Amino acid sequence: MASKENKSQTTDKKIFVLDTSVILYDHNAAHNFQEHDVAIPALVLEELDNFKSGNDTRNFEARNFIRIIDQASKNHLLNKWVTLNKKGGGKFKVLLNEKPQKNNAELLFSQDKFDNRILNTALALKEEHPKRKVILVSKDICLRLKAKALDLHAEDYETGKIKNVEELYSGKTEIKNIDTPIFDHLKANTLIDAAHAKLPYRAGNHFYILKNKRRELNTFYNAANNTLRWISDKEIFKIAPRNAEQSFAIDALLNPEIKLVTIQGNAGTGKTLLALASALELRREYRQIYVTRPIVPLSNKDIGFLPGDVKSKVDPYMAPIWDNLKFIREQFSKDEKMQSKIDELVNTEKIEIAPLAFIRGRTLTKIFFIIDEAQNLTPHEIKTIISRAGEHTKIVFTGDIYQIDTPYLDSESNGLSYLIENAKHHPLYAHITLQKGERSELANLANELL
Repeated sequence: MASKENKSQTTDKKIFVLDTSVILYDHNAAHNFQEHDVAIPALVLEELDNFKSGNDTRNFEARNFIRIIDQASKNHLLNKWVTLNKKGGGKFKVLLNEKPQKNNAELLFSQDKFDNRILNTALALKEEHPKRKVILVSKDICLRLKAKALDLHAEDYETGKIKNVEELYSGKTEIKNIDTPIFDHLKANTLIDAAHAKLPYRAGNHFYILKNKRRELNTFYNAANNTLRWISDKEIFKIAPRNAEQSFAIDALLNPEIKLVTIQGNAGTGKTLLALASALELRREYRQIYVTRPIVPLSNKDIGFLPGDVKSKVDPYMAPIWDNLKFIREQFSKDEKMQSKIDELVNTEKIEIAPLAFIRGRTLTKIFFIIDEAQNLTPHEIKTIISRAGEHTKIVFTGDIYQIDTPYLDSESNGLSYLIENAKHHPLYAHITLQKGERSELANLANELL
């Protein structure tokens, strides 16, 4: 018979029920609930079985979760509570019962829908353990709302989420009333000891706009050697910066000491264009230029539903990148030799524009690697890409954290936000948030007013 103390400890421990979306976001999710118990409906295993084949990240997550559970179970039965690890963590179980006695999601919503059957499994578990708090964890907002309507606690999966995205690191600071001697010294020598400037942020590489009366200087603080450097406006492949933030982006993209760059901003701020122009400017420094973006299927349909061969299936997704390359080529309308050079770079695959899934498995050595629409990646996908970088490779992530096209990511949980927050102190990293749209006045109106 359990002691009163043991009974109290048992009732204090929560039971978290994970749905498929959580596991496809993080295969290690079951280990992240401390001393509490974790359960998954048997239906989740069935869904994971459908995801286990393929080269996409969600296929990787599904396979790794299955391996973790298989290793933990060994000779145990998974319909009984099994200890996942020996470091004071909770237990794990596969739930089979889908028949709650009171609230029934299938009767209230619809029959034979996986989400409603998962809800019923969690509701049945709640009835089985009336003294314990049962919480459904899902990246699916609608599923969480359904659970709460049925008097079942529901939460988003918080691991990897940024708590205050409105205060996300921007990469730049404006300082007013800078002493005149500092201005003059920077102009004359380009580089000064940052100790003279009394900068408010020194934890990592950072861009500063220094102001003195009507004068203004764009500068870069190098955290590795504690110096402040003047940034002059630099044209790259006939693309000139139109504001201070674009000058900062170009500086970071061309800086050989910076191996990882993130550029965040609204549509029309020039993120992809600047990254691509910088890659072309540095083409002799790298073996190859990869420009890619994750494919986010339209209307929840995979590209396999689209007609045609592989190229015709993926071309619509890559069109914005080709548009940027075409725009750069048009800047050389009077220079046929340079236009031919750009065409040659594409034809010889010196520049390769392809979906992210097609570039997985490639050797990332001496590559200028641009990942567009990075807000549609999970933190694990971002980590996987960076961890594969070889010698002399530069990786650039661009995106808009408020324009997410995948159903289980948001501005707080996407991989781009996660990277910006966690890399901001690293000496190999630089970030800039672009705020001013430069596409057209009409495009700016859409961003500002609509």
